[in-house]
Amino acid sequence: MRKINLSNFQVATSETARDINRRILLNLIRTRQPISRADLARFSGLQRSTVSSITEQLISEQWITEGALGHAPRGRKPRFLHLNNERAGIIGVDVRPRLTTLALTDLNARILTQDSLQTPADPQTFLNELAERIQNMRRSQPQIFCEGIGVGLPGRVDPKTQRLVFAPNLGWAEVDIKQARTVDLKGPLEEATGIPVEVDNAANACALFETWYGKHSEGVHDLVALTVSEGIGTGIIADGEVLRGATGLAAELGHVSLTEDGPLCRCGNVGCWEVYASNTAAIDYYMKIAAGARADRGQQDGSAPTFDSLLRLCELGDAKATEAVDRMAHYLGVGVAMLITSFAPSLIVVAAEVTRVWSRIEPIISRVVSEKCQQPSATRIKPVEELAHPRLRGAIALVLQKHFVAPSVA
Repeated sequence: MRKINLSNFQVATSETARDINRRILLNLIRTRQPISRADLARFSGLQRSTVSSITEQLISEQWITEGALGHAPRGRKPRFLHLNNERAGIIGVDVRPRLTTLALTDLNARILTQDSLQTPADPQTFLNELAERIQNMRRSQPQIFCEGIGVGLPGRVDPKTQRLVFAPNLGWAEVDIKQARTVDLKGPLEEATGIPVEVDNAANACALFETWYGKHSEGVHDLVALTVSEGIGTGIIADGEVLRGATGLAAELGHVSLTEDGPLCRCGNVGCWEVYASNTAAIDYYMKIAAGARADRGQQDGSAPTFDSLLRLCELGDAKATEAVDRMAHYLGVGVAMLITSFAPSLIVVAAEVTRVWSRIEPIISRVVSEKCQQPSATRIKPVEELAHPRLRGAIALVLQKHFVAPSVA
């Protein structure tokens, strides 16, 4: 039972009720399209006049459109409604330390066009280049009206100020949580493009992706999205709500220290989970053992492989690459056990390139989890296919939730 915060609350008005009804109807259209107005009234329990008024507004705003006529035994034939994918779209932006990917999608998150750019070393250059790419993307699809831009970041965003407050893997000197240095991406991007912008942590976005589009999450209200790339992120949905904490830094479990004498992490701590289980950690470990082998043979050190190359070597049976991937899987299991013990979610979805070798790493993760968790767990651990673009479509979901999810009333 949620307690009303009497020091910070908002009284529900007739506009609040209309907004809730609007989002209910939009969600019914999204999940049951094509659907008639009569069926909308039947499924929602709303009066037909209310349904008619709201749907006319949604049509005028180009969120939905009328399609074919249905059959009726008598009276006027119903006109079916569906999302207006030919006229309305959303831009999603997935920011990673090396590469930023953006895509224009329809309202069902089907990708219409896609682009990418090297992530600049400072936020101002990034904003300038990103805004230019977004404008080029809009010009390439002039028939699409862009409803919003969703940006998923490898860091944490203050939910009150919408500013980036913690992003050690980006390497932006302008962001330093200890010195209270933050970066505003939302405001300048809205000013440059004239489009509403939603900004959030990439793992939170992946959790929303699984809630909206995932094939494992039907009926699930408690789940964790585990993102593994240059670092490790965790997006947690508890009882249907994204867990954020007072400052937006909740669930930053990639920077929980597993050992007090471990390697130095980019966040300034030592022994963090991500220095053992991230893509970067696997490459570093591979280089360490490969350098040892070369030293034994009197050879010079080689260049570091990409993580994709490391996985390819693993698939080809290279012993050192396999050892590095197996070690990564072991520490992923250690962290997953921590997640299960802490939150007991129904589902953990893993969005990571390493899921390409899921048949190899899943038994290792499961064994470690069974060893570390004291109680039998009902948590399902499932990979998310990279071809599903969970981070990009998660960024799309940041915009969709503003229109399809009921607004909170404190």
